[in-house]
Amino acid sequence: MEPPQNPPAAEGTRLDLMSEQYAPSPTPAVELSSDPAGPLPQEIASALKRDASGLVAAIIQQHDTNEVLMLGWMDDEALHRTMTSGRVTFFSRSRQEYWRKGDTSGHVQFVKSVALDCDGDALLIRVDQIGAACHTGTRTCFDGRDFTVVTGHRD
Repeated sequence: MEPPQNPPAAEGTRLDLMSEQYAPSPTPAVELSSDPAGPLPQEIASALKRDASGLVAAIIQQHDTNEVLMLGWMDDEALHRTMTSGRVTFFSRSRQEYWRKGDTSGHVQFVKSVALDCDGDALLIRVDQIGAACHTGTRTCFDGRDFTVVTGHRD
């Protein structure tokens, strides 16, 4: 399944990716198409700067502690599913398919907000993480992976 390509948004465009239109509810405020994922609105799709595979990085962060949990990849459909279902959906680069965090492990990510960075090439998905975020069973994908570095300081 090849992710759709869209032109970039005008510079300085500000989008409210979690407007009431995208709030999860039993009766969505948006009329969904017959496609289970439906289309991503053009104003959002055109703001995304995708890689050569049509994907954008999605940084997953715990909403109340600001802890960075993991990095995943999304295309337009994965982002639309995330914004309209209340659960995070990713696009697997290795399997070339969609997957929703927690469907097999029970370690669910409930969406709290979605933001696009200033360049349009990364998403920040703030979630309420239930259980481990990493496939290894750790809370984050960054546990115990620190490099030794020389630290800087302000003069």
